[in-house]
Amino acid sequence: MNGMNVSTPAVIVDLDITERNIQRMAEVVRSAGIRHRPHIKSHKSVYFARKQLEAGCTGITCAKLGEAEVMAEAGFDDILIAFPIIGEDKQERLFRLARQIKVTCVADSMEGAVSVSRVGERLGSRIPLCIEVDGGIGRCGRQPGQDTLEFAKQIHSLPGIEVVGVLSYAGQIYGESSKESIRAMAKSEALLLKQSADMIREAGIDLTVVSGGSSLSSKFAQDLDGVTEVRAGNYLFHDVGQLSMGMVTVDDCALRVVTTVVSVPAPGRAIIDAGSKTLTTDMMPFSKGYGYIIEQPEIEIFKLNEEHGFLRYDPSLSLQIGQQLTIIPNHACVIPNLCDEVLGVRAGKVVERIKIDARGKSS
Repeated sequence: MNGMNVSTPAVIVDLDITERNIQRMAEVVRSAGIRHRPHIKSHKSVYFARKQLEAGCTGITCAKLGEAEVMAEAGFDDILIAFPIIGEDKQERLFRLARQIKVTCVADSMEGAVSVSRVGERLGSRIPLCIEVDGGIGRCGRQPGQDTLEFAKQIHSLPGIEVVGVLSYAGQIYGESSKESIRAMAKSEALLLKQSADMIREAGIDLTVVSGGSSLSSKFAQDLDGVTEVRAGNYLFHDVGQLSMGMVTVDDCALRVVTTVVSVPAPGRAIIDAGSKTLTTDMMPFSKGYGYIIEQPEIEIFKLNEEHGFLRYDPSLSLQIGQQLTIIPNHACVIPNLCDEVLGVRAGKVVERIKIDARGKSS
């Protein structure tokens, strides 16, 4: 990618890699008999969401109502909103959305379940709802097992919802350091979800959805016993997170930032034109710095200001002002939300300008 004719900093997506990643995941989950409802917060783009549906995905997952509104306007008609609906303003927006398309919601509190139920009552129909189960990161969710069962019993009779499933996100899997431990954690995530679902079913509540699976655990879909759908999102781009774990190679990483060296103030130091407003400040447990420089991986991006990236390296290396570098970001899912469009490339040539339709839609 060095020397690409783009104005930097530029976010590019290798479309051949992306399409290959989408097809690979589609084949893995299909062979396991699991549906894929990809999380579009990774790209926030109608273009990429359509590519995912063309590969056989069944509906999409959105992080927030704002994303779902954009996607519904573009014609997507089966959306899971994987975030609690709290507040009268959100209820009003959900009401408008649920009149247009099929929306599935999540809840982990009586307040959240009642909020969705009120919308269902206004619609005169029951809104499908999944109970969120804490997958182990201590974020949202009921505790697996008895706590989840008791909550299901509490909300089952609410008039505006239909409890259809359980859902979790076991994000701690990204702290594992080997394929064996990742596989073991994927199995554990599935087991906890299945046990909770089975307990609810034994209580007489018919669940059809058991939703889990990150981009890491979904790679082991054959081991996700009892899971009916996964919500992998990052997989279409990949990033330093999986690269540093050895789960992917550079050739699997589709989203990249092309940047230019703008200053070499001292031997072993350089400044690039990509800072925190282009790259992410997220750090990864198995790598140093704020990204992986493809041309010279030994160079560390050790600090970010808003518009400047700080590099350090062995002074025996030579960087030239005006030289372009290509960076795989630590966390690809952050990057599209920082720009209005990304450049789709094939064989190093820009062939598409892809709009980030849901950029900034975080409410």
